[in-house]
Order: sequence, then structure tokens, then C-alpha cells
Amino acid sequence: MGETLILSTLPKTWIFDIDGTIVKHNGYKIDGYDTLLTGAKEYIESIPEDDKIIILTSRTDEYRQMTLDFLEENHIRYDEILFNMPFGERVLVNDRKPSGLEMSVAINIDRDCFEMPEILRQK
Repeated sequence: MGETLILSTLPKTWIFDIDGTIVKHNGYKIDGYDTLLTGAKEYIESIPEDDKIIILTSRTDEYRQMTLDFLEENHIRYDEILFNMPFGERVLVNDRKPSGLEMSVAINIDRDCFEMPEILRQK
């Protein structure tokens, strides 16, 4: 992307899809195992410890343990993971602080290409 995202210094909640964003899309079905996308693990590791990470996935309960094992084996940090999510768009609705700070950000990346904007924290 080559973009820069300017965020406040407040602790954040990060919401990641897993297939096509952290791991190869449907690799667990096609290859029989998951494959981390280049840069995904390092990016997640760079997220401050005070921030929360939530993973959403359309994967069914059939793949729950396999997914949890993969995340643990690869030391992918997360606080919550939700399975059985619908296949459609993910819609985030949040407010704007009286100061004007936008309280939600959406980043869409190309499938299987983990290119996130550089994050700069406002002081």
C-alpha cells in the first residue's frame, strides 16, 4: 500500500479476518494446512500489548481446534476469536469523539497479500 495511517496513542481494538489476511485463503482446505502470509506475524507482533486483538472467521466449528492449534504453534497473539461468522461484509459502527477523533478505521487488503499501512501514533 505504501500508505501511512495516523492513529491516537489510546489503546485500540484490532479486528482481523484470518483467511486471506493472516493466512493463505482456504489453505486449510486446499493444502490441508494453514500458511502464514509474509509479514502478518511480524505486524501482529508490533501491535502494543495494551491493544486487544479479535479474530473473526467464517470457519466452522469443524476447523476450530485446527485453527487454534495453528495460532498457538505459530505464536499468533489474539484475545478473542469468533468462528461461524457470515461470509458477507464486516460492518463496524462506532461514534466520533467530541474532539473529532474518528473511533473506527477500516483497512481492506488484497486477498493473500498482507500489505498494511505504516502506523504512526499521534502524541
